[in-house]
Amino acid sequence: MAITAPRVLVVAGSDSSGGAGLSRDIEAIAAFSLHTALAVSAVTVQTHRQVLAVEAMPPALVADQMRAALEANPVGAIKIGMLATKGTIEAVASVLHEHPHLPAVLDPVLAASSGGALLEPDAVAALTHDLMPLCRLITPNLQELALLAGSQSVRSGEEALHQGRNLLDAGAPAVLVKGGHGSGTWSTDILLRPDSEPVRFEALRLNRSLRGTGCMLASAIAALMALDTTLEESVRRAKQFVHDRIGCGA
Repeated sequence: MAITAPRVLVVAGSDSSGGAGLSRDIEAIAAFSLHTALAVSAVTVQTHRQVLAVEAMPPALVADQMRAALEANPVGAIKIGMLATKGTIEAVASVLHEHPHLPAVLDPVLAASSGGALLEPDAVAALTHDLMPLCRLITPNLQELALLAGSQSVRSGEEALHQGRNLLDAGAPAVLVKGGHGSGTWSTDILLRPDSEPVRFEALRLNRSLRGTGCMLASAIAALMALDTTLEESVRRAKQFVHDRIGCGA
């Protein structure tokens, strides 16, 4: 009997421009020869320049999609992106409580690259306290890290480490502080775990931007974890994958 490869369940929003969200998630997971199961959390109307509209799915519908996907397929990992509302965060958390053995990677989508809000302001506390502790890894960029830590900005590498450790103290099992929105020759991501030294992943910063890189990175990590790759190696390989995609302008 053939062994069925595990799927990655993606909980995220659509992007009509195809530049981020579910489009990028599916693309990244397919690059590791895995299929995707979906729970659509929101439908957005976007161009590459702006967010024109956001329609959040009813929270119960998001949870039902997740449960149906988990019943229908062998799922090896869950990737969580845009959730839009506090109610959806709570609904997703309820499903994760039912499947504590499944590794979940949370990309805390708070705003689009163009600046449009993709999460209700009153939902940040629920994201931090109700959902993060149930996930294996959180992958904030510097702006998301600051907002989750209750700050306006990250002014230095040391401050980023401090804010990342604040998320660990809040219950996150591991935090990957992404440096792609920083400056300098090297783009450095830092993996933080309780009682472990920080692990740095460096790549040459490219003079080219690509929307949806956060979606791709978290989805690639989830795909590798579904294949039983260790957390540290999953991050390493996923970062190289995204770097290569940016380099070729995919």
